[in-house]
Amino acid sequence: MSNPLALPSGSRLTKCLNDHRRLPFVNSIIRAFTEKGAPHSAISVLKAFLSFSPFRPDRFTFVLALQACLRSSNLTAAAQLHARILKIGFQTDASVVPPLSHLYLRHRHVDEALLLLAEAFAGSIDVVSGNLLIAELFKNREFEKANRVFKQMPTKDIVSWNSMIAGCVQNSRPREALSFFERMLASGSEPDGFSFSAALSACARVGARGLGERLHRLMLEKRIDLNYILCSALIDMYAKCGNIDAARAVFNGVCRDSISIWNSMITGLAIHGLGSNVLELFSRMQTEGLAPDAVTFLSVLTACSHAGMVEEARRHFRNMNEVHGIEPRMQHYGAMVDALARAGLLDQAYETIRGMPMEPDSVTWRILLSACRRHHRADLGEIAISHMVNHGSGDYVMMWRIYSAKGKWTDAAGVWDSMKENKVRKKRGMSWVEVGGDVHQFKAGDRLHAEAKDIYRVLYGLTQRVKLEGFRPMTELVSMDVLEEEREENLNLHSEKLAIAYCVLKTGLGTEIRVSKNLQTCEDCHEWIKIVSKVLHRVILVRDRIRFHRFEKGTCSCNDYW
Repeated sequence: MSNPLALPSGSRLTKCLNDHRRLPFVNSIIRAFTEKGAPHSAISVLKAFLSFSPFRPDRFTFVLALQACLRSSNLTAAAQLHARILKIGFQTDASVVPPLSHLYLRHRHVDEALLLLAEAFAGSIDVVSGNLLIAELFKNREFEKANRVFKQMPTKDIVSWNSMIAGCVQNSRPREALSFFERMLASGSEPDGFSFSAALSACARVGARGLGERLHRLMLEKRIDLNYILCSALIDMYAKCGNIDAARAVFNGVCRDSISIWNSMITGLAIHGLGSNVLELFSRMQTEGLAPDAVTFLSVLTACSHAGMVEEARRHFRNMNEVHGIEPRMQHYGAMVDALARAGLLDQAYETIRGMPMEPDSVTWRILLSACRRHHRADLGEIAISHMVNHGSGDYVMMWRIYSAKGKWTDAAGVWDSMKENKVRKKRGMSWVEVGGDVHQFKAGDRLHAEAKDIYRVLYGLTQRVKLEGFRPMTELVSMDVLEEEREENLNLHSEKLAIAYCVLKTGLGTEIRVSKNLQTCEDCHEWIKIVSKVLHRVILVRDRIRFHRFEKGTCSCNDYW
């Protein structure tokens, strides 16, 4: 491999380079080559000078050469320069470090950049380097390191705050994202449209409707331009926080010239199970001159699936290509499989998977597996799970339930054995509720909350009341290797039950309870919440991984199929 710092033979610069005393002149040559679009020649010029032992470059020489390395993305040459910098003692120079650290970051050498900056700035990091580091660290899901870099930045600009807020959202840390947004406001920094968009997304993740409403008011007060990105984020936030009417109000009050605004509204209606409203809005969109895209059709198919509208799903799936020229993707086939499977047409769902023009992924097979659990089809369930490349804890649990429902206890026990053998741990359920402007998080079996004692007291009382109404815990949903009493206790510790108990403890009679959950709600919790809504005369909204459930007077909006 040739040396990237080698000077091309026959260069006309060789003679004028022999005089090492002309350092300013040499720096000018390096700068000129870089600015004229010849960074490789600039690097070669420096190599020629470094070959003369009396020559000693100054810090400007290295800064200019590193800029040339940045222009040419030449990491090898930069590493050689870094060695020279260390030897001469410029490694802590504030003008040398940024271009070198930027080059390391560009090539994903994050640890080298961190070490360089830590040595150079003695624990503090300049804003430009810090922002680049934070972005790269979040790409690698390194929240703790990104947060440490952020703390080491004596000066933080709007990009710094936005990077932390957006990075937390993208790395499934919505509560931390909201915390950074609040800290940004407290610091006196002015949020921009990007800040609000990321914060609204975090509100949508945890169902923080109160905070989302406050953000909306703040946007209006600060006269933030409501472009299509922010309008879409507002609609999405209100829909996912359970206030579909507010989402409609935003939608009806803004300019709807972007497909993303329509998609946000259609998706919001879909997760609320409002299939007929989705189809009506889909038709209205086309009447107003906007053509649907792949995202639109995915939401339409999802709405049809949740509403049991199988024929409508078939028609729109067919029209994607035939009428609109949109080739169905993996997600569209998955939505079609879901529509058929939810309606009990499992064999047709299986044939749809087999007829896909692409190799089905694990998500598609998981949709079929979930329906097999619901309809007790062990045969298709075995086929579905055999096609999955990676098995999550939920896949094992579903297969275990299928066997248990059929009374195949040996096969059911074998599922648990396989799970243990493959060292797969069951994913822990988490739920969030917003009370008094604060978001509270609960994990299954959580006893770390400051008011845990009172929460469990309320939970015990609720459980006794629903039992008087005829509720019987579905202990068959819990592993058979524990006692009956332990299985019932296991069900009582599910995160959404703890979240609801906390809301009952902290809110007044008649107050609507809103819960967001990271997993799909189990049958036991679903039945339990139905009866709780009846005995407390309260509306309980639960947004799980799949959809919204509105519990009221002992019934659920999903019609008991979720």
